[in-house]
Amino acid sequence: MYSKEVQVTNQVGLYARPATFFIQKANEFKSTILVEKEERRVNAKSLLGILSLGITKGTTINLIADGPDEEEAVAALVELITSNFTD
Repeated sequence: MYSKEVQVTNQVGLYARPATFFIQKANEFKSTILVEKEERRVNAKSLLGILSLGITKGTTINLIADGPDEEEAVAALVELITSNFTD
């Protein structure tokens, strides 16, 4: 298991379009990936789960992965978030 905290800094947080990009990136990996915010954990590959967390600009979340590519998965998602969801 591998985890890392990251602060969401883009204008709208993890909502709508950024959430879709996040889920698409998470689905590229075999590991189970969870997003944790204030003791709540949801599947990072679930749009409804991500949206239910209400992640806004400035929110710190914890990304947790468990599986064969756990470190790569967390690193890729952290990079996506810190780049403000731009390629």
